[in-house]
Amino acid sequence: MTAARSRDVTRDHAPACGVPASRLDTADQLTTSLARFMRLIARAKAQLSSGHEGLEHAAFVLVAHLVNEGPRRLTTLAESVLSDPSTVSRQTAGLVRQGLVERQPDPEDGRASLLAATAEGERLYQRARHDRDVYVAQALRHWNQRDIEQFVSLLERLTTDFEAYTHENALAAEHSAAH
Repeated sequence: MTAARSRDVTRDHAPACGVPASRLDTADQLTTSLARFMRLIARAKAQLSSGHEGLEHAAFVLVAHLVNEGPRRLTTLAESVLSDPSTVSRQTAGLVRQGLVERQPDPEDGRASLLAATAEGERLYQRARHDRDVYVAQALRHWNQRDIEQFVSLLERLTTDFEAYTHENALAAEHSAAH
């Protein structure tokens, strides 16, 4: 299906969903661009992850969250990365064996433990973050600083709105299921 035909199909459904056709056309352009961008990000992640000392991306994300958010219980960490606690448990066990994460006693509950990035985990994260920042800065080398700052602001707004909308839909679904 061509892009023009796709927009026609989207426009045909506009009255049924209560969203103006022009807004749907713009949303279609945005989602098409985002899909393309996400494919490029996946390629960049693959290129950059080779510098993470063989650590798979999902495990690296756990280290990043622990560095940025501080020590967390496993269940809280799983919620933060939108993953299942059993998956995060398996991944963190490997990170503990690699010396990138350690278990610490939970000061609020002596029976529980917190996961925390080790100095080695933090070093790995900081190096990877630097490499990522250099990659992005080089990719945007033809942009002026004001455009980059405006894009960052709009992207943060988009992300915040998507998080809020996703949360609202989850609450609505829970409410529907309960009644």
